Amino acid sequence: MTADAPSLAQPGGISDPGLIKLVNKLQDVFTTVGVTNPIDLPQIVVVGSQSSGKSSVLENIVGRDFLPRGSGIVTRRPLVLQLINRPGDPQSNGYQTEITGTTDKAANTEEWGEFLHIPGQKFYDFNKIRDEINRETEAKVGRNAGISPAPINLRIYSPNVLNLTLVDLPGLTRVPVGDQPRDIERQIRDMILKYIQKPNAIILAVTAANIDLANSDGLKLAREVDPEGQRTIGVLTKVDLMDEGTDVVDILAGRIIPLRLGYVPVVNRGQRDIDNKKPIHAALEAEKAFFENHKAYRNKSSYCGTPYLARKLNLILMMHIKQTLPDIKARISSSLQKYTQELESLGPSMLGNSANIVLNIITEFTNEWRTVLDGNNTELSSTELSGGARISFVFHELYSNGVKAVDPFDQVKDVDIRTILYNSSGSSPALFVGTTAFELIVKQQIKRLEEPSLKCASLVYDELVRILTQLLSKQMYRRYPQLKEKIHQVVISFFKKAMEPTNKLVRDLVAMEACYINTAHPDFLNGHRAMAIVNEKHNPSRPVQVDPKTGKPLNPQPGRAASPTPVGAEETSNTGFFGSFFAAKNKKKAAAMEPPPPTLKASGTLSEREGIEVEVIKLLISSYYNIVKRTMIDMVPKAIMLNLVSFTKDGMQKELLENMYRQSELDDLLKESDYTVRRRKECQQMVESLSRASEIVSQVQ
Repeated sequence: MTADAPSLAQPGGISDPGLIKLVNKLQDVFTTVGVTNPIDLPQIVVVGSQSSGKSSVLENIVGRDFLPRGSGIVTRRPLVLQLINRPGDPQSNGYQTEITGTTDKAANTEEWGEFLHIPGQKFYDFNKIRDEINRETEAKVGRNAGISPAPINLRIYSPNVLNLTLVDLPGLTRVPVGDQPRDIERQIRDMILKYIQKPNAIILAVTAANIDLANSDGLKLAREVDPEGQRTIGVLTKVDLMDEGTDVVDILAGRIIPLRLGYVPVVNRGQRDIDNKKPIHAALEAEKAFFENHKAYRNKSSYCGTPYLARKLNLILMMHIKQTLPDIKARISSSLQKYTQELESLGPSMLGNSANIVLNIITEFTNEWRTVLDGNNTELSSTELSGGARISFVFHELYSNGVKAVDPFDQVKDVDIRTILYNSSGSSPALFVGTTAFELIVKQQIKRLEEPSLKCASLVYDELVRILTQLLSKQMYRRYPQLKEKIHQVVISFFKKAMEPTNKLVRDLVAMEACYINTAHPDFLNGHRAMAIVNEKHNPSRPVQVDPKTGKPLNPQPGRAASPTPVGAEETSNTGFFGSFFAAKNKKKAAAMEPPPPTLKASGTLSEREGIEVEVIKLLISSYYNIVKRTMIDMVPKAIMLNLVSFTKDGMQKELLENMYRQSELDDLLKESDYTVRRRKECQQMVESLSRASEIVSQVQ
């Protein structure tokens, strides 16, 4: 290449190149470490359809042939192209020393490329750069037409380039061809959107000038993420192929689809020029001549062509970096803090003696168990009940209300009580309300309290399991899945072992109440008071009349003598002691004394005497049953606390040590999960890359 070859690096074209180099370093940091870049770095993203001329634009900017060419999708991985202006050797007097023995006729010592995946190797032969791009692409996605989002980072050092960072993406296509996947359009579209939807991305939308601008795939996609055109710059290729008499002046003036950063028309080499190996410096000369001589562009020729595009992109990128640098610093700092905290929570890969580790974990788990049950947890929730408070809710809300809701008379009706009264009196009709009937009914109803009492124990067991699950969900236990599983297994077994004596004690409490009916209880309504209440209800005492003048009670008026009962009326009205069970319909049947039927059941309504007796029994049952309910509501929670909650709280550490602290099993218990190992590695890489990124940005004040 001779000294008078056109150069893009015009004097004054590079202002503050350190900013672009800084972003290049940041990109390299994340790519080298192999992590997804968490920081939205400023970069220029090149988008366009397959036939729009993206590759030619990039090669013209670089000034060398180096991109793969062919039919179909050629760019199948993002190419992060970092152009670095490197002043030429002052002793060369503007001439570049050519390198012989290469396939690239333009190879010289002043220009070379370096790949990030092959550090230290310089490619002076740009044909070999093309071969390496192809080789690295096929290594990732194979020879078919599949695509991959993993980028290839290429740096090109040259005195003829401006400092720029461009990301070349696969060209948009609509119809799958050959071996291309059926959803190739969606894959490419998603990849492009992933890059251009980032707010710090400058979109370089390449469009052929000889097609309708409204049909431009690149502009259409850019408008989706940048509807106002604030960060999109348009490049119009194939301006020289437009029909005679047509031009792009209206587009450049922003009268068609306005873009804040404007449009730049360029002229690339045609396919015949490429096939004939037309040098790019000659193509740039031809481009310059085209715009200077074209009647529509000659007055604005300094704003047309590849050299102007490169300078414009360089300026836009540097201004954009200046604007976003404070935000980049803040993002790097917050991300570094976030990943550092996560790395600390994951802990180092080797902690030391396995016996000590297991002992410490068991001790910590036991302390947390006690703390949660006692309500001394430092992480108390303000939105919901947790730990011991939920157990208290089970006792004082669920169980208490459940026992109070048991109605002794929803299963035993008045007619049933009447039958029990007759049965309990045996062969002699009872003169008074039967104690046996009262005790029989009360015992039956007390046994009904066993089910809600056992259910209470079961609910508390469920709450303990819930607390266990919450404790084991912490990061420390996720790190050691086998240790977590062992703790869960041992503790659940411990709970089940404690449930047996707990259930037995609860059953015994119910049995104790049913075993002995204490009618001498001070709160019990005795028989005399019950009779008095019922009598008062049926025969309310009349108020004593008082003389208003003297205040003395008046003598009651003598009542009329009762009418004598007609002869035989008593026999006909009184059906006998067992009248409601068996009554003869006529005197003949009564005289015949037929044997009782096989089944004797009460029929008809209760007589006055039966009604009084049933009411007395119900009063006594209600009184005693309420005493038993209060006792159970008080005693069952105490029994569960003693044999289940306090027992597990006091014996937890001993149980865990006996079942887990075995030398032969310790190493297996501390085998880390694959997730922990993988996540720690990811966090270490991220912390390493972010630390280096932080050092890089801290150099810029």
